[in-house]
Amino acid sequence: MKNSYPVVVIGAGPIGLAAAAHLLERNLDVRVLEAGASAGAAMQAWGHIKLFSTWRYNIDAASRRLLETTTDTYTATWEAPRETKLPAGADMVNEYLAPLSEHPELAPRISYGHRVTNVTRVREDGGGVDKTRTGGRKESLFLVRTQTETGVEDILARAVIDASGTWNSPNPVGRSGIEAIGEAAARDAGFITTPLPDPLGADFDGFAGKTVLVLGAGHSAANTLISLGKLRQKHPETTIYWGLRGVANPVRLYGGGALDELPARGQLGTSLRKFVENGDIAILENVSVTALEADDRLTVKLADERTLDVDLLVPATGFRPDLRMLSELRLDMDLMVEAPRELGPLIDPEFHSCGTVKAHGERALSHPETDFYIVGMKSYGRAPTFLMATGYEQVRSIVAALAGDRAAADSVELELPATGVCSSDLGGSCDAPAPAASADAGASADSCCSAPEPASETAAASSSCCSTPAPQPVTIGFGPRG
Repeated sequence: MKNSYPVVVIGAGPIGLAAAAHLLERNLDVRVLEAGASAGAAMQAWGHIKLFSTWRYNIDAASRRLLETTTDTYTATWEAPRETKLPAGADMVNEYLAPLSEHPELAPRISYGHRVTNVTRVREDGGGVDKTRTGGRKESLFLVRTQTETGVEDILARAVIDASGTWNSPNPVGRSGIEAIGEAAARDAGFITTPLPDPLGADFDGFAGKTVLVLGAGHSAANTLISLGKLRQKHPETTIYWGLRGVANPVRLYGGGALDELPARGQLGTSLRKFVENGDIAILENVSVTALEADDRLTVKLADERTLDVDLLVPATGFRPDLRMLSELRLDMDLMVEAPRELGPLIDPEFHSCGTVKAHGERALSHPETDFYIVGMKSYGRAPTFLMATGYEQVRSIVAALAGDRAAADSVELELPATGVCSSDLGGSCDAPAPAASADAGASADSCCSAPEPASETAAASSSCCSTPAPQPVTIGFGPRG
C-alpha cells in the first residue's frame, strides 16, 4: 500500500528537521535527504551572522518536545538556549540542529550526501507516470532520485516535502534577472564573493585595503556593508561602494529603525545609516550591470555606459528557488514571486513586510500534484519576507493533513513581531543575517522612522518621516570610460 512508504523530506535545515519531528510525532515514517555532510549545512555557510529573531522564534514545538522527552533509548539532557538571546547561524547548528539530528529517533532517518536531482511519480508496480499522465496519478508513488558519492539512488515515497531552501541558487548580478556578460568568468576568477562573506573574520585578508562593490538593498547587503564599515575604520585605505538598482530612499534602505519589534533588525538599519553618513560607505544609484570584465581587477560596466574598477564584488542580490528538479511535477506557481499560487499574494514584497504575512498552512501550499509541498524559504520563491517561525507553522499544518487531521491542518496560527520594510533584494530571509549587537550599534534613540505601512517603493518614498537627510549618492572615481 502507498502508506507503507515514507514521507521524504528534502533538506536537513531547521524547517526540514521540523517537518521530520512532526511526522515522527504523528507516527508517520520519514526519510530526510540532505545534500550536505551534516544538518544545517547551508546555515553553517553563514555561521558568523546573527539572526534577527531570538531563540523564542527559532525552535520548532515538535522538535523541542522530541529533544526534551526522555524515552527508553534517549535521556533528555538537552536544554533550550535562553529565549531572549540572538543566535548566530553557527549557534543554530551547534545548539539546536545538531542535537536534533543526532536524536536516536531521527538520526537513522537522515541520509547525508544525497543531492536530489529529480522528483517524479511512478506506479506501485513500477510503471512510469510522467507529467502528462493523469490516470491513477493521485494514487501513484513519488520517485525521488538522488546523486551520492557512490552513484545514483532512487527512493520511493508516499509524499514529498521540499525544504531544500534557496542558498545554492542566488540571483545573478546582471540586470533583468539574467547573468551579466562575463559574470560566470568573473565568479570563476574569484572576483565575485559568496552572498554573505566574513570581512571581519575568515575573509579579512581578502577585503582589507581593497575596493569593494556591494550590490543589493536588503538585509544581506546591510550585514556585509556594516562589517566592511568596521573594517574600514581599522584600514582606511579600504574603499566601499554600495550599488543600488534604483534611487536611494532612506525608508527602503534603513527600515523601521528603533521601532522595529525585532531589535536586531532595527539596529541593522541604524548602524548602516551611520556608516553612510560618516562617509565610510559611498552610495551609487541606478546600478544596472550589463557586463563584467576580469583582468588584474574587475571592470563593472553599466547600462548607462559608466564603468567602475573594483577588487571584489559582493552579490547581495537575493535568491530564487531552483525548480529544475521538479520539472516532472504539476506545480501551480505564482507568476511573479515563484511561490505556490495561493501564497504569492500573501507574501508579495511590494505590499508585505516580514511581520504582515498572514499565517498559512497546507491549503495555501498545496499543488495539483497531490501530497507534494514546497516549504520554508523555497516556498516564498523570490520574496524575502520569510521568517523561520512561519516555516514551522507550514510543516505543522502539512503533516497534520498527511495524517488525516483536517481540523488541525486548517487551524493555522502565528504570532510575528512587527517589522520594518523588507526589501525585495534581501538575500536569504528576514531571519537570516543581522550583525552582532554592540554598544556603538544600538538602535538610535532619536530615530523618528516608524515601521511604514506596506506600500510600493514609490509610496514609501513619498511618505518618509525621517528627519535625517536622504543619502547622498556619489560619483567618486566613477565615470564614462573611453
